[in-house]
Amino acid sequence: MIVEEIPLLLEPEQLQNLLGMEGLVVIDLCKETTYAQLHIPGAIHLAYSRIVASDHPAHGLLPDADTLARTLSDLGIGNDSHVVAYDDEGGGNASRLLWTLEAMGHGHYSLLNGGLHAWANEGHACSRELSPPATADFTAVPGTDTVATVDYIIKRLGEPDFALWDARSWNEYSGISRFSRHPGHIPGAVNLDWLEVMDRDRNLRLKADEALRTRLNQLGLEQDKEIVVYCQTHHRSSLAWFVLRHLGYQHCRGYPGSWSEWGNSDDTPKAMP
Repeated sequence: MIVEEIPLLLEPEQLQNLLGMEGLVVIDLCKETTYAQLHIPGAIHLAYSRIVASDHPAHGLLPDADTLARTLSDLGIGNDSHVVAYDDEGGGNASRLLWTLEAMGHGHYSLLNGGLHAWANEGHACSRELSPPATADFTAVPGTDTVATVDYIIKRLGEPDFALWDARSWNEYSGISRFSRHPGHIPGAVNLDWLEVMDRDRNLRLKADEALRTRLNQLGLEQDKEIVVYCQTHHRSSLAWFVLRHLGYQHCRGYPGSWSEWGNSDDTPKAMP
């Protein structure tokens, strides 16, 4: 299988057949203690903290391009690499890496469906051996259509071809739970908890495509709209972004900082149910 044929959402048995392929880089975003106990053979560990930045009280921000280029190069990721990312918590960490790659102009990547849960629970070989990353030189080419900012969202609010997906819990969306100075959500946003896209009966894989499409359409998140996803720090909503990409949405953006930025500002509009 050549790189161009590797699907965006990759099943464990598919990855099993690709291990060792030239140009393939498997990135493990599990906890370091988990990685030390078991991981996919040849996978390189990446601490989630290396792909996010903070400017208190805003967290989950996008690091600058030079910093990310150094991090990706250190992992053995070059501009021609195909990256397969996985984690052990439903896909948030892994999807954040893939969104970051897209934001840096790198479009060759896949998410392992079900992550380590599916891989290990379904009998695929695991390893404790540490694999040194290959030598690589990643050049970042930041794009303009993957990242949403406060100004961009405010400019688009209320337009008929624009929608917002709040991937937090209902309690956060409704203001019952507060993790920023102000409660609530961005005006016009609809709520779909990121946990609702996972299938707990299939090792945390994504739910079936048709079920996901039906739910998104019920919420007004149609494919012909531009969708901005957010949560508290664009961790949970990175999985929401990946779901949209997987389903073929052409116009979707992630909002780094998310409610930790929006909800801590006195100048942004807020809504309650």
